[in-house]
Amino acid sequence: MDSVLYVFDEYLLTPYVYPKSWPEDDIWRQFLSMNIIVNIMGAFMYLGISSINYAFVFDKQLLEHPQVLENQVEKEILYALKSIPTMAFLTSIMFILEIRGYSKLYHRVDDSKYGWWMIGFSIIMFILFTDLMIYWIHRWLHYPLIYKHIHKPHHKWKMPTPFASFAFHPIDGFVQSIPYHVYAFLFPLHKYLYLALYLGVNIWTVSIHDGDFRVPDLLRPYVNGSAHHMDHHLYYNYNYGQYFTLWDRIGGSFKNPSAFEGKGPMDTIRMRQQNSETKKDE
Repeated sequence: MDSVLYVFDEYLLTPYVYPKSWPEDDIWRQFLSMNIIVNIMGAFMYLGISSINYAFVFDKQLLEHPQVLENQVEKEILYALKSIPTMAFLTSIMFILEIRGYSKLYHRVDDSKYGWWMIGFSIIMFILFTDLMIYWIHRWLHYPLIYKHIHKPHHKWKMPTPFASFAFHPIDGFVQSIPYHVYAFLFPLHKYLYLALYLGVNIWTVSIHDGDFRVPDLLRPYVNGSAHHMDHHLYYNYNYGQYFTLWDRIGGSFKNPSAFEGKGPMDTIRMRQQNSETKKDE
């Protein structure tokens, strides 16, 4: 994030916002700047990705499901926007530690003796590491005492839309993001790759809430997609995984998605429509 902070300092904050007497490398200035940046970018990223997904991917017929709340989309957006400032504050602490040099992020490909091989290896390791960590964090969030106070608000959206992707209790949202930061403190990772992966993670988080249940048959047993995560919202104690089904299978929490068995949300909607038409005919 130091590269992002540099751009903001160079073109906005130093010339137009902060007094010249306040050094760019002052930790309190950096922390204040990161709070502003993460709040603005977090809100724009959430609203932008979710809106695009809602407009072009999300099947609006799902809004006819009986478990959709009244004005749910508006409620999801409001809840997310209320949570983002606290999540941004906590996330900024992690980013400041990275900016101050405590992480293993590096700037140039040549800084790693493995060069481009490390880039490819880092992508695989980042995905596998965060998938493992988030699975167990997610299961911990379902422990009754924790669930009641922190994770339950996210399960208010039993039939989520893409806008539910950030509609967490702020502690919940931050805790589930910790593995993305921890990786950079444990393993070497290129700075720009880190930003790309961070963006990719947010896109994936929206996608598993988008109600698009299409997955190539070959990947269905392995990829934790929207169909899997929809059943997590509906049935609570299944499919905690982030990207893959591996840890759900190991942990005994895997459930084959109801949408793949002809018992999913769209099947419920079609059945209700058929029943309604039958009553009209009578």
